[in-house]
Amino acid sequence: MKKKKILLVLILAGLVALFIGLDLNRFLSLEGIKTHRDALEAFYARNRLITPIAFILVYIIQTALSLPGALLLSLAAGALFGVFQGTLFAVTGATLGATCAFLVSRYLLSGWAQKRVGSKWDTLNVALERDGLNYLLFLRFVPIFPFFLINLVAALTRLPLRTFFLGTFVGILPGAFVYVNAGASLASIESMAGIVSPRVLGSFVLLGGFSLVPILSHKWHWARKTENQSEA
Repeated sequence: MKKKKILLVLILAGLVALFIGLDLNRFLSLEGIKTHRDALEAFYARNRLITPIAFILVYIIQTALSLPGALLLSLAAGALFGVFQGTLFAVTGATLGATCAFLVSRYLLSGWAQKRVGSKWDTLNVALERDGLNYLLFLRFVPIFPFFLINLVAALTRLPLRTFFLGTFVGILPGAFVYVNAGASLASIESMAGIVSPRVLGSFVLLGGFSLVPILSHKWHWARKTENQSEA
C-alpha cells in the first residue's frame, strides 16, 4: 500500500513538473486566449462533440493537480461555448477535478491525519456529518480560502463524498457564471482585476451568509433547549 502511495505521489509530481517544464501556463493567459480565440472557434465548429469533452478533461486535470489557470479556463468557456453551456462545462470540469483531488488527498493523507489529529477533530467531524453541506457551500460561495486548500482540508475530515460533490457543484456555480459571462465578452476585458466588482463580491458574501442560516438556527434552537432544560 505504501509503495502505491509513493508511486501516485511521483506520478502527480511528474505531471506538475511537466506542466512547469513545458511552460504550458503561457497558453492560460488573457492575451493567449484572445490570440487563439479564432483558432479555437474554428476547431469547435468542426468538432462539436470533441471540443467540450476535451475542455472538461483539461479543466479536470487543472483542478485535480491544483495548477493555475482555473479562472482563465472559465473565461475561455464563455468565449467558446457561450454563457450557459460554458458555465455547465466549467462547473462540471471543476467539480470532477476537485472530487479527484479530494479522493487522492483522502487516500494519501487520511492515515497521517488520523495519527496526527486523531480525536481532536471529533467535534468537527460530527458537525460536518450534520451540517457539512452548509459549511461547504459557505466556503465555496465566499472566496476566502484557496479552492485547492478546501479540497485538501475537506479530505482530511469525515465529510461524505456525495456532500463534497454536491456542495462543490452548487457552491461554485455563481462564481463560474460571473467569469464565464465575462468571457462571452472577451474583447472588452483588459485585465482580470476588472471582472469582479465589489457588488458581485458582496453578492457572494450574502449567498454565503444564507448558507449558514440553517446552522445558526440549529445552534439557537439547541441553546434554547439546553437553557429550558437547565431551568427545569
